[in-house]
Amino acid sequence: MNLSDCFKGKRVFLTGHTGFKGSWLLTWLHQLGAVVKGYALAPQTSRDLYLSINGDAMCESVIADIRDAAKLKAEIINFQPDFVFHLAAQPLVRLSYEISLDTFAINVMGTAHVLEALRYLEKPCVAVMITTDKVYHNKEQHYFYKETDRLGGYDPYSASKASAELIIDSYRKSFFNPAKYGEHGKSISVGRAGNVIGGGDWAVDRIIPDIVRALIAGQPVLVRNPAAVRPWQHVLEPISGYLTLAAQQVRHPIDFADAFNFGPYTSDNLTVEAVVKTAILCWGEGTIEIPAQTEVPHEARLLQLDITKACESLQWQPQFLAEKAIKFTVEWYKEYIAEPTNALTNTIEQINYFNNNQK
Repeated sequence: MNLSDCFKGKRVFLTGHTGFKGSWLLTWLHQLGAVVKGYALAPQTSRDLYLSINGDAMCESVIADIRDAAKLKAEIINFQPDFVFHLAAQPLVRLSYEISLDTFAINVMGTAHVLEALRYLEKPCVAVMITTDKVYHNKEQHYFYKETDRLGGYDPYSASKASAELIIDSYRKSFFNPAKYGEHGKSISVGRAGNVIGGGDWAVDRIIPDIVRALIAGQPVLVRNPAAVRPWQHVLEPISGYLTLAAQQVRHPIDFADAFNFGPYTSDNLTVEAVVKTAILCWGEGTIEIPAQTEVPHEARLLQLDITKACESLQWQPQFLAEKAIKFTVEWYKEYIAEPTNALTNTIEQINYFNNNQK
C-alpha cells in the first residue's frame, strides 16, 4: 500500500506529538506530505526527540493539556482534520502508582475529550485511538491475547487504558455507529501495541533509555525484572500499523472501525535480561547488575499479543525480529551521541530503511 497516496496533502490532527512515539509518527507523516497539527504538553527535557528533530518545523504545534476539553475541541474543529491519531497519554506503569488520579484523568477523560470533539466535526474523519497491550486482563500465562479477549488492568496505567477502551467502544456505538456511517462520517479504530523501543526515547523506567543512560555514564545496567517477557518491537512497527489501519479505514470505513493488535511474531519474545545483553553487545561494552528486590509495585511479567487479525485483515506484518530492533535502536543512540544535530537525518534514514525493507 502506498501511504503517500492516502496522506499527501491531508490534514492530520496528532495528539501527543511531542512524545517519543508521537515524534516518530510526526516525522513519517511529514515525509508522506501530510499537513499536521499537533496537540500535546511541552517536551520535558532538552534531549527529547521532538526538539532534536525540530518538530516545530514539521507541524503546527499547540502546547496544551488533553484534559482541557474546550481548548482541544476548538483546535480540532478549527483545523478540520481528515485524520486524527490520538497518542497523548501518561504512558508509564510505575509512575501511575504515584500519580494515579492524573493517570486516569489523562488517559480516560483525555480520550473522551477527543471523541467528544469529533461529535462536532461536520465532515468525514478517520480516527485511530492508540491504547496498549496492557488493556487485557492479564492471566500471566503463555497465552497470546486476541482483540476479543477480556479487558482489565492491575495497575492504574493498565486500568486507565482499559477504561479508555470502554469509552471508545461506547462512543463508537452511541455516536459513531458503523451502521450509521452515512449519517456521521466517522470511522473510529483502536491500535494496541506492546513495548516499543527506538531512538530518541529518554523516559525514566523504560528499558532502552535506562540502558543507554547507564552505558553513557559507564555504569552497570540495573535489570529490575530480568525474567519478565515482553513483546519488544521497534517503534516503526506499530506506527506502520496505525498508518495502514487509517488508510484502510478511508477505503472501508465500516469494516475497519475496530481494534487491532500490533506486535512481534509469537515466537519473537525476549526477556528483559536478553534485551539488555543484546543492547550491550551492540553498544560494544557494558555490564549488568541485578539488584536485590525489596517491595516494588506490581508489573506484568508475561504479556504477549496475537497479531493474526492485523496480518490477515490489514496485510500488515512485523519487519524486524527483536534483536534487529534492538540493534537498529542502539545504532540511533550511538549516532546521536556522536553528533546530536544529525538526529532528524538519522530518524528519516531509519524510516526510509524500514519502508524499503517492508515485505
